[in-house]
Amino acid sequence: MKLVSRFFSSFYRAAVVSTVLTMGVAHADEYAAVEKLIQSGQTQLALEQLDAKVKSAPRNPQWRFLQGVAQHNAGTTADAPTTFTQLTQDFPALPEPSNNLAVIYAQANDLEKASRSLQEAVRANPQYATAYENLGDIYIRLAEKALSQAAQLAPAQQTRLQPKISSLRLLVTRAQPATTSDTAAKK
Repeated sequence: MKLVSRFFSSFYRAAVVSTVLTMGVAHADEYAAVEKLIQSGQTQLALEQLDAKVKSAPRNPQWRFLQGVAQHNAGTTADAPTTFTQLTQDFPALPEPSNNLAVIYAQANDLEKASRSLQEAVRANPQYATAYENLGDIYIRLAEKALSQAAQLAPAQQTRLQPKISSLRLLVTRAQPATTSDTAAKK
């Protein structure tokens, strides 16, 4: 699903801008340096640095957010959702943690949880276009799932349902990145 690359790239930009405005240039440079480690695949080193940053500034949402991104990239399946969930509870006005949490849920095919997380993101910021786009992607996947279930339950309706299912599957396929290298190049 293409959600991760769109999602993280827009979050990186938003987080850097926010950091510059709220923490000053020195902190922005530190943040950018850790972000660069993550983007270059040095996730473990980034996590080590982030652990120290989060311990020294546990109420800093930027460090914690970046920690969640690094945890996700490192494949620590329990840590990233925990980090983003805690951020949504501590900072409910920030839409980005809810959006990232939705991506994780979508990757696990828990589309209902993904939808709820994205709805929280748009409630936090009604101008957050990425969350609306991601919500649209989730709705497409939910529609495909519902129509496929209808086709299984009513095989006689196949001729009416199959064109809809095929169209939705085409949309889902187009929303997914072609390869891992394509995704990395878009970040």
